[in-house]
Amino acid sequence: MSSHTAQTEIKFQGKLVIEADLTCETGLHIGAGKGSLEIGGADNPVVKDAFGRPYVPGSSLRGKLRSLLEQAAGLNPSTMVYLSRRRGQEVRIHQTDKPNDEICLLFGRNPQRSERVGGEAQDGGVATPARLAVFDAPLDPDSITAQMRENLDDELTEVKSENAVDRITSQGSPRTLERVPAGARFKVRLVLDILCDEDKELVAKVAEGLRMLEDDSLGGGGSRGNGRVKFSSVKASWRGKSYYSEGGDEKALLADADLAAFLKLAKNGIAAELS
Repeated sequence: MSSHTAQTEIKFQGKLVIEADLTCETGLHIGAGKGSLEIGGADNPVVKDAFGRPYVPGSSLRGKLRSLLEQAAGLNPSTMVYLSRRRGQEVRIHQTDKPNDEICLLFGRNPQRSERVGGEAQDGGVATPARLAVFDAPLDPDSITAQMRENLDDELTEVKSENAVDRITSQGSPRTLERVPAGARFKVRLVLDILCDEDKELVAKVAEGLRMLEDDSLGGGGSRGNGRVKFSSVKASWRGKSYYSEGGDEKALLADADLAAFLKLAKNGIAAELS
């Protein structure tokens, strides 16, 4: 837990900008739904931007980081609340009113009336602004090489065929899955607002979540081999309050590093740098 208390005063100090390359180690599938199914196309297309290029939605990356950090904290299911209770589409997240809860500090806290998984509904408590913003990560077109394009089913994506087999009848149920191919690279950008001295402790949690993701999966079908990713070329920059109000300089803290170096920076001396 952090050193935040109920008396902690929020006063904007600056923003820590974190940028990195996210490279697909295996095919990546972040679904776009089945609203428009083309004849001969994949059953499950990936999400694409207005130019038809795949991208990693900030909501997908942010949600995965939150889920991993909740798991790492060993959070009790009774502290979870329902975001959605639609049958078959229940969504549960961790939320408490504790002022030192790092998950709630990073991702925000909603004060509205909520229904707890392990109890009755209760009125919302204190609202907490989210410190962490995660932006959509665009595809680096140069990462899809000419050699890769020769073996792709589409200009930028591949189609993976899968077959679920009934254990009793041995009847197959084939399906196709569109994926961004291994080797594709996306440009990731996260911004952590530092609203008080205690917020500097949250940098290490961001680094922890990113490191956990490298040994987990992003997107759908992770247990079937999809979504293994790796971060590289990590860059961290500090933009203090004067950067915005007076045109002050940006302070470079890290460049072309890996997540191990970022975590080391977060745990050793980051507080002195964010000033």
